[in-house]
Amino acid sequence: MSDIQHQNLAIIGHVDHGKSTLVGRLLFETGSVPEHVIEQHREEAEEKGKGGFEFAYVMDNLAEERERGVTIDIAHQEFDTSEYNFTIVDCPGHRDFVKNMITGASQADNAVLVVAADDGVAPQTREHVFLARTLGINELIIGINKMDIVDYSEDSYDEVKSEVNKLLKQVQFNANDATYIPISAFEGDNVAESSDNTDWYDGENLLEALNSLPEPSPPTDAPLRLPIQDVYTISGIGTVPVGRVETGTVSPGDDVSFQPSDVGGEVKTVEMHHEEVDQAGPGDNVGFNVRGIGKDDIRRGDVCGPADEAPSVAETFTAQVVVMQHPSVITAGYTPVFHAHTAQVACTIESIDQKLDPASGEVAEQDPDFIQSGDAAVVTVRPQKPLSIEPSSSIPELGSFAVRDMGQTIAAGKVLEVNER
Repeated sequence: MSDIQHQNLAIIGHVDHGKSTLVGRLLFETGSVPEHVIEQHREEAEEKGKGGFEFAYVMDNLAEERERGVTIDIAHQEFDTSEYNFTIVDCPGHRDFVKNMITGASQADNAVLVVAADDGVAPQTREHVFLARTLGINELIIGINKMDIVDYSEDSYDEVKSEVNKLLKQVQFNANDATYIPISAFEGDNVAESSDNTDWYDGENLLEALNSLPEPSPPTDAPLRLPIQDVYTISGIGTVPVGRVETGTVSPGDDVSFQPSDVGGEVKTVEMHHEEVDQAGPGDNVGFNVRGIGKDDIRRGDVCGPADEAPSVAETFTAQVVVMQHPSVITAGYTPVFHAHTAQVACTIESIDQKLDPASGEVAEQDPDFIQSGDAAVVTVRPQKPLSIEPSSSIPELGSFAVRDMGQTIAAGKVLEVNER
């Protein structure tokens, strides 16, 4: 691995505001896509009557998506700038994909929010910003995209900018930390070089803004925590769990435990990008093989950690949540699905302990009867089946979650305390 620092970058925003095109453009401009591949995409896009989509095609590798013109899985794509090696976690924008957004954004250090100049803040823009804030993304770069459609009008740009600014303030994002850039992912304006079409704008272009992001602080000296995304069987190797190291390191010879499946063994090999490595650390996407572990012993949502500091499994936990949208009220006994790292588990809100003032975080009411949209609260939660989760104060990477019900994200939060089973 080069000594260039690594960043995970989420690209968030409403569907059809041009996220995939932007990602394709970034990969293209940084030389991360071979020319012949783009040519091939161009021909294919023209055949299907979607000329001009070739950049987006670079991203949407899945055939099904191409037909629908929608991005589904979080595509891990890499590109290098002079300062950083970025992995893009392309976060899908369609409504049913918010849960990918949750697992994707919680893997990101910083985010680019794409907002279309001709459409402004849309419902998902709202939801994504809220999630990014709750999941601890610190710096937002806002690309006001499709400037070519509004004829590079400064008025349209300013209008969308103030709309987004208002939204950031609502969710207590530090609006001063946000960088706004007028771009056209389709035409390439202000992505890799400053554009003459926006001579009224004198700020950084997108690549410059990405280069000036602060360095991600490496996760504390926390023990290994590696949430499992998938488990594969690979001939000649055996069972290979795959996931991203959130904290700590993993090396061959380590004695590890998977929770809540409660199995363990010795790590035989660790692979990154199909090459064996002697150690993987925070941010690395790895596949590894553990002696004596079969395909049916572990599953997505398990967390791998050292045998002597095994991941916590919650009997109950207390959490601070913010309710984003709920058609009525939430009372004790409510059982939605919690999405934490790669796990999805139905959990019952056993009690609502405190209602907080969302602006200050002070306690506004003890033991309220219910909470509703816009409220922040401390709740006690009981998972319906075993869930490995950590207090966000000790391992923030495994301490945040989103709550979904009725096909939408209704709340997001962070774990305060885990009562282990």
